[in-house]
Amino acid sequence: MITVKNLRKEFKKTIKEPGIKGSIKSFFNPKSEIVEAVKDISFTAEKGEILGFIGPNGAGKSTVIKMLTGILTPTSGTCVINGQNPQDNRKKYVKEIGVVFGQRTQLWWDLPLTETYTVLKEIYEVDDASFKKRMEFFNEVLDLQDFIKSPVRTLSLCQRMRADIAASLFHNPKVLFLDEPTIGLDVVVKDNIRKAIEKINAEEHTTVILTTHDLEDIELLAKRIVMIDKGSKVFDGKITELKEKFGQMRELAFVSENPNVLEMLDYANSLNLTGDDLVAENDGSSYKIRFNSSVVPVGDMLSYTLSKVNVKDISVKDADIEEIIRRLYKKEVEVDA
Repeated sequence: MITVKNLRKEFKKTIKEPGIKGSIKSFFNPKSEIVEAVKDISFTAEKGEILGFIGPNGAGKSTVIKMLTGILTPTSGTCVINGQNPQDNRKKYVKEIGVVFGQRTQLWWDLPLTETYTVLKEIYEVDDASFKKRMEFFNEVLDLQDFIKSPVRTLSLCQRMRADIAASLFHNPKVLFLDEPTIGLDVVVKDNIRKAIEKINAEEHTTVILTTHDLEDIELLAKRIVMIDKGSKVFDGKITELKEKFGQMRELAFVSENPNVLEMLDYANSLNLTGDDLVAENDGSSYKIRFNSSVVPVGDMLSYTLSKVNVKDISVKDADIEEIIRRLYKKEVEVDA
């Protein structure tokens, strides 16, 4: 369904010296530099696949998505979606894709949601029978009926995201691009959005490209991920492979009223954790210990901590994307790019 080969994107950046003098100088003798935002990225996605597309802020994720949707033109390389080039015959191409940007909306701000959908029905030339069927499906999956007559500007973030996802799917697209679809949402709403995406993918066989910082979204929805950083692809494989290669770091968080907790917990000598394998932080009585679970298993870390200090609350979570990327580029783990 999607084939991306050696995709590159460069931007021209104007360099200006500070102050009025710098402004005048840049006006008469402008200087610029070329910024390479995306560097020779290649990957594929099969029909009906949910592909996680991840990386830290500034990695180039949104730039890639904008090239795949036809908003930006690549400097070089190719991307073919369902046999079409996104930059050629844009009017025909956009009828086969759906796009949701978590921080932007495609809905009309002052129109009731139902009227917005009527406008989209006409834009995408959806017939009455298909429109009715789609609305029934969206009401079932996304639960729109409680706010469908409300103006878009009155909707909560949760309601707007559900409405945006429905708007992107009215024309039954072959590919759905989701850029941070659960940003700013609470746990319950995130779960509902995930279930909706899962059901749409299962019933419609829609290929989904999911871009997010939330590893839980990726883990629950995608079987395969592409990770990029600084414009380059650094990983392409299953989520289980990512955790095996890069996810050894865990974060132990606990609350303790004991004085001198970090002095009592001599992780370095007792558990042989040193350097980047151990990072300890605290804010009052709250403590966060990031540790390498390939050196010390989670069970041993918990047992040692609980034997040394009195703990009111404790939890362990996986490393986030920023931590994985940091370790990757410090060459603490090896990767087959």
